[in-house]
Amino acid sequence: MSYPFRVTEATVDVIEALLSGDEELYGLKIAKMTGRPSGSVVPILMRLEGCGWVLSEWEQDDTARGPRRRFYRLHADHAGEAASLVRERKKAPRKVMSAILRPGIGGAR
Repeated sequence: MSYPFRVTEATVDVIEALLSGDEELYGLKIAKMTGRPSGSVVPILMRLEGCGWVLSEWEQDDTARGPRRRFYRLHADHAGEAASLVRERKKAPRKVMSAILRPGIGGAR
């Protein structure tokens, strides 16, 4: 299937977090859930939002301490596609880096 964004392992991890059912997902929380740095997660969320897969809104609680959080959720129109993508990519075996050279096996000596 073709998607309007580049599908990487990190993208699949972020989509899986969005499918978790958690109502208050913000960038740092998603980063912690996925084990990915927020510097990778936030751009993925922005790309997903740009193509209509994700909706976001700023935190409305004026009494909360610290900076306002931006909450993200999967658009209902794409939930089925998102679940299929995660199932498809999570069951596929991970690619082994072919560029790793071992002494004596066609590489470094």
